[in-house]
Amino acid sequence: MNSLRRFFAIVRKEFRQLVRDRLTFGMIVGIPIIQLTIFGYAINTDVRHLRAAVSDDSRTDLSRELIAMVRETQVVDIIGHASGPRQLEQWIKEGRISVGIVIPYDYARRLERGEDRPAQLLVDGSDPIVGQAAVQVAGLRIPGTKALATSRATDTDERFHAAAVAATAATQQFPINPVTAFEIRLDYNPERISAVSIVPGLLGVILTMTMVLMTAVAIVRERERGTLEMLITTPVKTVELMVGKIVPYIGVGLVQMSLILFLGHLMFGVPVRGSLLHLYLAGLAFITANLTMGLLNSTFAQNQFQAMQMTFFFFLPSILLSGFMFPFDGMPVPAQWIGELLPLTHFNRMSRGILLRGATLSEIGRDLWPLAAFFCVMMTVVLLRFRKRLD
Repeated sequence: MNSLRRFFAIVRKEFRQLVRDRLTFGMIVGIPIIQLTIFGYAINTDVRHLRAAVSDDSRTDLSRELIAMVRETQVVDIIGHASGPRQLEQWIKEGRISVGIVIPYDYARRLERGEDRPAQLLVDGSDPIVGQAAVQVAGLRIPGTKALATSRATDTDERFHAAAVAATAATQQFPINPVTAFEIRLDYNPERISAVSIVPGLLGVILTMTMVLMTAVAIVRERERGTLEMLITTPVKTVELMVGKIVPYIGVGLVQMSLILFLGHLMFGVPVRGSLLHLYLAGLAFITANLTMGLLNSTFAQNQFQAMQMTFFFFLPSILLSGFMFPFDGMPVPAQWIGELLPLTHFNRMSRGILLRGATLSEIGRDLWPLAAFFCVMMTVVLLRFRKRLD
């Protein structure tokens, strides 16, 4: 009986500690809810609604019918019309679209001749899942029009007008010789090597995990050892203390970047088609944004274990909603709103754009501003919370 009482006393004590430790209790409840919500609602392996644009040089009823058929698949959403294939290629390079639809000026004539693949799809191969989804569009079958061409030829002779109308109606009701609609051109990774697409995204994932964790643990470790109070008593200002804390880790992050790029190129043949200077500038903005997130975690955590727990809360949505594992365009709109708030989303676009598509910061620099805004907001909150703790 005494042993049972001691046993149940230990059990009650552990339950009380769990209830009092709000962060641990929050993880017990929060992690299953977050994972269930993200995997069940936001993650969709059946990719839909990829951004696409059209270059229609034919401008005929047949080309408009083809565009309508593409819309009906719901694999792509046509968000613009380009002046030509060159503009489509530029938009893909800048990351504005994932798929370009090229309809040549002689599209109707090609159909009349019964040519297979009379139109072309330009696909961004830097994301392998986008390429797989675009294959569904490329496999569209459209009716051949040899009989329709014959009926149109006879249409010039009034004696055969009635026969031409009958032949046209029969062709529309019973399509003859269906052909595949598109020839597919996979740009930037035509061999579909998965490592080439994964490594640029993995670069951001590794930096997110290490940068957030390092700064959060560094501040908490000083608090546990009592050295943070010593820093507070010095004439160092709060801003100087916070910036001084993150500067060394900026160097650590740049070293990690260099190591990942070197090994990725050496082991997997990941190309560097753009400027390394532009990539490091984008990486610098990304690293500093993540470091401020680590500082924010440190203002809530009481010990190093709690700091690691809070890092996981930030890391899980980042890896799932940033476009690293699943195409960003295929996620529901609310999930995209959340993803736009995460630094990893914007760095993934820039790293893939620079490394794989050869883009410059002037072409993809629109993703730098969210990182700068994230840094400013997080640093402001950190300074306010740290001052509050000193009081």
